[in-house]
Amino acid sequence: MPSSPQLKALGDFFRVRRGEVSPDAIPANVVSTSTRRRVAGLRREEVAQLAAVSTDYYTRVEQGRLAPSDQVFETLCRTFALSSEQRAYAEDLLNHARGYLMSAPGREAAHDRLQLLLDQLTDLPALVLGPRMDVLAWNAPAAALITDFARIPAADRNYVSITFTAPEVKDLYEDWASVARTCVGILRREAAENPDDPELAALVGRLSIASDDFRRWWAEHRVAEQDFGAKVMIHPTAGRMRLNWDSFTYAGAARQQLILWSADPGTPDAQALSTLVT
Repeated sequence: MPSSPQLKALGDFFRVRRGEVSPDAIPANVVSTSTRRRVAGLRREEVAQLAAVSTDYYTRVEQGRLAPSDQVFETLCRTFALSSEQRAYAEDLLNHARGYLMSAPGREAAHDRLQLLLDQLTDLPALVLGPRMDVLAWNAPAAALITDFARIPAADRNYVSITFTAPEVKDLYEDWASVARTCVGILRREAAENPDDPELAALVGRLSIASDDFRRWWAEHRVAEQDFGAKVMIHPTAGRMRLNWDSFTYAGAARQQLILWSADPGTPDAQALSTLVT
């Protein structure tokens, strides 16, 4: 089974916590007293017994080769007497690891809490962007506003790629060139931070072939970073709308952003947007 950096970090975290647990804190029938203890804290087989799993199972967890089940995770948190902060840290590592293992190579899954929030947003277009501006998740209003992301293969579901190659998205923005150049600048900034990312290199290569504009703007080495702003959209059914957009980063998934579109209350823009979310 493939591993992930988060799974390895979780295993290391549990190993350190295991060494901090006093054998006196667990039932006497679990602690082995047949031989002199050679390790601080609990032995792996003792933790495995407490979690009702095999020693091999727990060993693979500590080695970062296995994501523990929810039940085992809960037992380990109790056994190691984790504080609320420690538990939140371990839970984030586990969620990230599961997303890494279940997603396509090089592509994360939307953090479960961001996905939960997205599912509850029914009156505003919203989506979750990951590294390289990969589209990780979206709600129905976002699909109605921008494009039907579900029809795009998961490996190609990238906002920069869609902006340059999907005609309906290119026609959506009144000032498409400004939007597209900003996308290039965001990618250029990420390339500086993650120069060895093969997925980013592959994306840049594909777009350089597919778009003369992208190739020219990429060569300019301009960088961009935006957290909020406004865009004028020319929607095929809702018409012309000036929409605000805001970007939010969740502390538990620093490389993912929740993007929301909205309109100023009481404006024709708000009325037009409402036709897409009802």
